[in-house]
Amino acid sequence: MDNRDIWFLHLSTFFFFLAFILVAPLISPLAIIFGATPLIVGTIASISSIVSLLLKPLGGFMGDKGRKFEMMMLGALLGALAGILYISSIMFHNLLLFTIGRAIHGMASAFFYPASLSSAIDLAPPGRVGETLGWRGTMFSISQLIGPALGGFVADYLGFQSAFILTVLLSSVAFSLVLIPYKKDRGMISEKHEEKASYRALVDLIFISASLSLFFMAFAYSAMYTFLPALYKVLGFGTSVFGVYASIMGGFSILTRVFGGREADRRGPIPVATVGLSLLLLAYLMLLKAQNPPMSYWSAIPLGMGFGLTVPALQMLALADLPKRIRSFGAGIYTMFFDLGYLSGPLALGYVAQVGGGYGAVFSYLPILITFSFIMAQLPRLKHNP
Repeated sequence: MDNRDIWFLHLSTFFFFLAFILVAPLISPLAIIFGATPLIVGTIASISSIVSLLLKPLGGFMGDKGRKFEMMMLGALLGALAGILYISSIMFHNLLLFTIGRAIHGMASAFFYPASLSSAIDLAPPGRVGETLGWRGTMFSISQLIGPALGGFVADYLGFQSAFILTVLLSSVAFSLVLIPYKKDRGMISEKHEEKASYRALVDLIFISASLSLFFMAFAYSAMYTFLPALYKVLGFGTSVFGVYASIMGGFSILTRVFGGREADRRGPIPVATVGLSLLLLAYLMLLKAQNPPMSYWSAIPLGMGFGLTVPALQMLALADLPKRIRSFGAGIYTMFFDLGYLSGPLALGYVAQVGGGYGAVFSYLPILITFSFIMAQLPRLKHNP
């Protein structure tokens, strides 16, 4: 595959997830405008994650049938359809249409994400799998960094309708970018190139350990991302305080993604994941010691660097050695562990906050969760060094 075509896929990842994440800050305000209760607001906010979690194995399975490009294009089209439903919900002042749109956006992610991840590995130049994953992760990180601000800015100054129109346009761009290499290179990731492979290959120490490491990392991250801004709200700080924290974290994550991928190619994914998780542990210990700004901002630096190193390393560890014919399904299962962790963190540690002394009590659990993630990432060493 031409290197330009790989970059078309990287850019499609950027535009797809930019269209997805710019809706995030608009969900709760719009639901409240429609008269939703707090319970309904929470349900609508989580429905896309739940649908994505349930459908990712199907998206991965279809990708393994030689339909990776098609799954990415279907995901982009569903993203555009979700945007149309958001627009319709405004026109008709209908909360149900908006809820259906959120569910369809979850479907879009379920089809796009596993195929995008496995295609990056399939089509990476020899010896540059980690680097390719690093660049893909950089595109994802940039979209997550600017998306919420973009969505909020457009909604504030031009209205919700304009933000949702932008979702449709960006999703359409993602579709067009996948279509370019699809016309030339779809045979490269078709089913015919690979011998038969059993899904039993997923019941493997390396894959399971990498997936569990991702689960605990996402568990801690989602709790931090949920309860640090809640703590700031209780303490009387403005929303911009956590915005600065998230920006510092996102910026340093972007800086280390490609470096982490290249080092994973050179040294193997386990040493890079080990360094990355060590930085995450350091960050959460720093946050436990100092949660109030500006001292808390220092913890955002190793937190971002740790994510930048760990994410491509764990992806490479879990998926690079899987047979190609089950890699997309494997990517779906692997990313489900992130969804499970991301959904579990706010629920489990929200209970801790409620019965254990407020939001500040949550942060003592984060180093423990990352320690579990660190241990899981070391277990594949047992397979190589019995």
